[in-house]
Amino acid sequence: MKVLDDIGFVEVVDHMGSDLTTVNSARVSYGGRSTILNDKDKKLINYLAKNDHTSPFRHAMITFHVKCPEFVARQWYKHIVGCNFSVGDSISHGWNEISGRYVEYTPEFYTPKTLRMQSTDSKQASSETSKLDKYSGAVLARTAMSFKTYKDLLEAGVAKEQARMVLPFNTYTEYYWTASLHAVAHFCKLRDHEHAQYEIREYAKAVSELARVVFPHSFDALMGR
Repeated sequence: MKVLDDIGFVEVVDHMGSDLTTVNSARVSYGGRSTILNDKDKKLINYLAKNDHTSPFRHAMITFHVKCPEFVARQWYKHIVGCNFSVGDSISHGWNEISGRYVEYTPEFYTPKTLRMQSTDSKQASSETSKLDKYSGAVLARTAMSFKTYKDLLEAGVAKEQARMVLPFNTYTEYYWTASLHAVAHFCKLRDHEHAQYEIREYAKAVSELARVVFPHSFDALMGR
C-alpha cells in the first residue's frame, strides 16, 4: 500500500499462522484443537481480546516491508523500545533496517503537501490549520542542498557512515518489521490515534488494513471492533 506519496509504502512480505493459531494456542490448555474456524472459535477470540488474555495472539506473526521518512521510523522504533518497559512485548519484534554505512542514499525525500501550525494546547501536536505554505520552497531548497553536500562529501572520499550525517530527517529509509499480532495491534491502537502525528497515523492505518486481511477475526478483536 502506498503511504503519504509515491515513495512511501507498507507491504506484507510474510506471515506465520492464522486466526486458528490464536484459537488453538488458547485451547491447548484443555487439550483441544480446531481445524476449521467456526462461530464458537470466533467467540473465543473475542473473549480472549476483551479480557486481555493476550498470549495466544503472540503466536501469530507478520512481517512488513516499510519505506517511510526517517522521523516516522524513529517514532516507530521508539514505540518498540517503549514496549519493553510498558507491556513487556519487545521480544515479539524484529527490526532490520537499510544501513547508510553500507549503501549510498538516493535522493528520496518526503515533502508534505502542507506545513501544519504548532498546536496551541499541546507541546507535541500540530493543528489542522496551515499558514506556513510559503516556507515549502525553503524546505525543498534545504533538502536539495543537504543531498548535494552529501554527494560532495562522498566524491571527496568521505566514508558513507559519516557523510550521511548531513542528510535531513525527511530522508526515506526502509526496513523489515516482524511482530506478533498482539504487538501489531498495540502499535496500531497507539499510532492510529488523534494524538499521534499525522504521518505515522497514515502508516498505522495501512498496517491495520493489511493485518486485517491476514488475521481478520483476531486483529479486529484486539482492536475492539
